[in-house]
Amino acid sequence: MKTTPVTFEDLQSSVIAVPPLCRNKDLSLAKSQNSRLIKHMYKGGIRTLLYGGNANLYNIAPSEYHALLKMLVDISPDDMWVVPSVGPMYGTAMDQAKILSEFAFPTAMLLPTLFPSKPAGVATAIRHFVEKSGIKAVLYIKDGAYITPELAAELVNDGLISWIKYAIVEPDPKKDPYLKKLTKLVDTKLIVSGIGEQPAIIHLRDFGVTGFTAGCVCIAPSRSTAMLQAILKKDWDTAEKIREEFVALEDLRNAHSPILVLHHAVELAGVAQTGPVLPLLTELPANLLTKIEKAAKALLAKNG
Repeated sequence: MKTTPVTFEDLQSSVIAVPPLCRNKDLSLAKSQNSRLIKHMYKGGIRTLLYGGNANLYNIAPSEYHALLKMLVDISPDDMWVVPSVGPMYGTAMDQAKILSEFAFPTAMLLPTLFPSKPAGVATAIRHFVEKSGIKAVLYIKDGAYITPELAAELVNDGLISWIKYAIVEPDPKKDPYLKKLTKLVDTKLIVSGIGEQPAIIHLRDFGVTGFTAGCVCIAPSRSTAMLQAILKKDWDTAEKIREEFVALEDLRNAHSPILVLHHAVELAGVAQTGPVLPLLTELPANLLTKIEKAAKALLAKNG
């Protein structure tokens, strides 16, 4: 596992994959299947993994956190950069910060929550996390009410943030007042588009952010990698054609649950056995699985 400090080159060298977490029938961590999934992504050019919402770390037991981190260290290639998440609650994040200090992860992300939280309290929590863990934090902005652009800039200016995962969904991503303001206050080299392939072209081309995170990259890593490379070359037509390959599965995720559809899709495509979903979430109804399987297998077929 890569342990050197995060750089702009890191953020731009690979799509940041946000995978599900594979579990056994008894809900324990499935080391072999998580390894299988990582190998699939690695073969497709992925060198950065972010374990967060898609891994359902919102619901992980604090007592399991050390085992999770150890597993990720054990199964990750030497040049793979792995970003775990903490929180979303303050107390959980503080306990996890102490556990993180026993490992060599360069950064970790605070999972966002709107209740119970206030922007100033979020900023304070991040300061406390960095102090206790000894590493910089990834700031995940998923809602404008979570933290203000000004507070985000203060955290960046104080050297506490490794990068920002920007994931506020707008009806028209070209019209994004929050992102427009954020890019004026924060170096765009530290901002990553955090909503998958769909708005990535607009975010990188029109707002100048650095790279993008994605979930469906877990199924078609070579295609998502090709899309990032096309964007960096400003080959917008090629990037757009590749983006369209992900639409069918992304539409299902948006309609029925980004986390759950991806969890099922990875298994139904035959990439890895993701197993049962950790409560408080639960599996999707059987009548949706046929549609998910069709879209997932079609996307995998394009992976080559």
